[in-house]
Amino acid sequence: MKLLILILFISTGCLAYPKVNPYVESQNEDRFSDFDMHPHVHRQHTSKIEGFAFKEEELTSEYWMNNAKALVEEKVKRTLNTNKARNVIMFLGDGMSHYSLAAARLLLGGEDAKLSFETFPYTASSMTYCVDVQVADSACTATAYLSGVKTNDGEIGVNANATYENCYDGLNKANHVDSIAAWFQKANRSSGIVTTTRITHATPAGAYAHVTHRSWEDDAKVAESGCDPKIVDDIAEQLLFGETGKKLKVMLGGGSRHFINQSMTEHGGAGRRTDGRNLTSEWLSVDPSRTYVNTKAQLMAVDHNEVKQLLGIFNSDHLNYWIDVERDRTQDLVPSLTDMTLKAIDILDRDKEGFFLLVEGGRIDHAHHGTEAKQATGEVTEFSRAIQETLNRVNIDETLIVVTSDHGHVMTISGYAERGNNIFGIAGNGTDGLPYMTISYANGRSFPKHVKDGKRVDPTTLSQYIDDINTHEFPVTVPRVDETHGGEDVGIWSIGPWSHLFQGTLEQNVIPHIMAYASCVGDGLKACDNQ
Repeated sequence: MKLLILILFISTGCLAYPKVNPYVESQNEDRFSDFDMHPHVHRQHTSKIEGFAFKEEELTSEYWMNNAKALVEEKVKRTLNTNKARNVIMFLGDGMSHYSLAAARLLLGGEDAKLSFETFPYTASSMTYCVDVQVADSACTATAYLSGVKTNDGEIGVNANATYENCYDGLNKANHVDSIAAWFQKANRSSGIVTTTRITHATPAGAYAHVTHRSWEDDAKVAESGCDPKIVDDIAEQLLFGETGKKLKVMLGGGSRHFINQSMTEHGGAGRRTDGRNLTSEWLSVDPSRTYVNTKAQLMAVDHNEVKQLLGIFNSDHLNYWIDVERDRTQDLVPSLTDMTLKAIDILDRDKEGFFLLVEGGRIDHAHHGTEAKQATGEVTEFSRAIQETLNRVNIDETLIVVTSDHGHVMTISGYAERGNNIFGIAGNGTDGLPYMTISYANGRSFPKHVKDGKRVDPTTLSQYIDDINTHEFPVTVPRVDETHGGEDVGIWSIGPWSHLFQGTLEQNVIPHIMAYASCVGDGLKACDNQ
């Protein structure tokens, strides 16, 4: 007897939620403390919760049955796209855990809302451990999902035979692993990178660099490790003059400080280099047809039909958090992730053979490290917007879009807040009689703010909570200077040619091999071979 198991993913439309005060405790919280397990089963069935009204039809069986049936029908009618992927666009949400997505949904529309990429037809999960660690960093993961080889924590573009911080192991080409950006270049197709972090940071560096220490962003950092900067090229050098980096057609992000000497300034910040060099000027002098921009206005003024190679650096350090940019529109010097992504696509799409583009929403990770959940959630929403605008711009019949993360974080969403409750508000009361927030972290730097004399502080009495400051640091369990990454699997969402290959639980290093198969690059199996 054959057993047919149907796993039904129920998809519903987004609800519009009236604005509620996130700092008002639920009138029903007192009853939460009366039950150790599942207090929601004792609630009365009502179509209205304070500040929120769900659809009346949700009370009926037919509503849920019809939604489920419609999705099953859609899946049955789905046809596979086996075209060659002319283009591959990889969106990487750094530190974008599943909890990050759930929080962003609630911020955007509610529990049943979906981010742009959550509507993609195919999903999978990625195993994020690296060769020597259970919980990975952004360097070894970037090597895995861009070059197809897992490596050691803190290393970029080299295999695990290379020893961390070894001056010469990174010079040994036998240890080098090339990224899918290099694979596209070898196939005479264009490639580019976009990031909200420093362009020399771990994720973008995974596309072009080979180093045994992710912090070697300039010559001074190389020297700090006891290595000779004249022998060991730093990451900024490898971006502009390395074998893969110098061929990138578009490079957009932050981090101008790593390209200029300490005696120089740009974007109001002093350089970090000690070799007297201005790498940006050197890069421009090699080929006068190259273009460099350092403000949003300059970027938006670039004619994508005329520019041959574009370098854009818009801050001395990382780019500003999206919430901060949105709040102060007078500071319109820094482009959004969406601005940079669309400009990059317009430039790269001129290549008739196609392109590879890496787009990183990198500051999700930084906000989590500071236990700043509001900032992290804001970064996720802008990340989702960039993907939606990309969908509106490209031809999905010939463009494979892959959305994933490198690792998770230790933020959690606690029960049992009623539906429609503000994600940044109170979920219930603890046995100590104090309210607890829906969002908290397993560890982080905000411990002293939330625990005094061995006892929890009422979070509603904290000035940051009351004043709705976006940099509010959420409660943590264990004190640390910075919150840590999490070791859970992360999601993969895909659409376009051969996107159906992204299913199941995958080792993270499989991701670029599937993208290479779909786009017919690299030295592995290719869809074009079969066709």
